[in-house]
Amino acid sequence: MRAHTITLAALAVVAGLSLTACQNDGDDAAQTDPSSVATASPSADGPEAGGSDSGGSDAGGGKDTAAGAGTDQQSKTAKCRTSGLEITAKDTFIDGDPDGSVAVEMKNTSGQDCVVAGFAGVDLKTNAGTISAERKGAPGDPYVLRNGKTIAFGITYPLNETGGSGVKIEGLVVTPPNETKPVTLTWPGKPSLPVTDGSGDPVTVGPMGSAGQGG
Repeated sequence: MRAHTITLAALAVVAGLSLTACQNDGDDAAQTDPSSVATASPSADGPEAGGSDSGGSDAGGGKDTAAGAGTDQQSKTAKCRTSGLEITAKDTFIDGDPDGSVAVEMKNTSGQDCVVAGFAGVDLKTNAGTISAERKGAPGDPYVLRNGKTIAFGITYPLNETGGSGVKIEGLVVTPPNETKPVTLTWPGKPSLPVTDGSGDPVTVGPMGSAGQGG
């Protein structure tokens, strides 16, 4: 009888210890180590675009890395105005290229971000009248051009290899996309175009974000 009493008491102690262990395991499962929880810090710049930021590059690649593309941001941002853009042009022709090329850069100097998309208007002033560039390529997605950043597009034109004076280019007129106010720039490319009967290669302009050879 004494042996049975001792055995029962021992079993009771073991059962009590098992119950306590199970409770402790449950408490541990309910608690999460704070160091294992992933946290996300908000971006200081907000959504970036382009993806290209082809996209990020300067005039050589067409898009500045700080140009953004987010639908939400675009809907809240005004379009880029001529008065808020510093527009310049430079010759990008390299010996051996089949066509002449010029890159036009637009720097946002408005003091705030703006949206730019599609094609700029491009006209060449010549001694034979105005020549309007034809659009080449598909318009890209809208870009949020951040204040102080630059986006560029390309112009291509046929080279005058006839040996004659050709059609003299006297100036470059650029109108930003969705704007009506143009700016007139000094033409930085070759001085003339070949005289043609209309069957030659046209002057073309690429969409915003294109620059360099081939438009």
